[in-house]
Amino acid sequence: MSEYAFSVSVRTQYLSDQSEPERGRHAFAYTITIHNTGEVAAQLISRHWVITDSDNGTQEVAGLGVVGHQPLLKPGEHFEYTSWATISTPVGSMKGEYFCVAEDGHRFEVPIPEFALVLPRMLH
Repeated sequence: MSEYAFSVSVRTQYLSDQSEPERGRHAFAYTITIHNTGEVAAQLISRHWVITDSDNGTQEVAGLGVVGHQPLLKPGEHFEYTSWATISTPVGSMKGEYFCVAEDGHRFEVPIPEFALVLPRMLH
């Protein structure tokens, strides 16, 4: 086990009430759970996302914290939040990283593995 480690899990959901497919707007919610699987308390400071649609259009999003929070997680603790993104096609993906600082000052990145944004019933 690493001293400095967070694990990330993701659930996605298509937001039909926020989408306008005829205008090329497909909205997806994603719920992220971040676990401190390391041995040192650490704070999530900022995030960076790359959002890609199926036409290879990309958006980059970066900023402080997540949904207005910069959670400090002790070993074994977790933080869950829900946010959303829009893409111009019914299928796309997201990936990124969190930038964190441990309570001893060590800085580290947490990769967010790529996950799919898929309109229900698009993949069989």
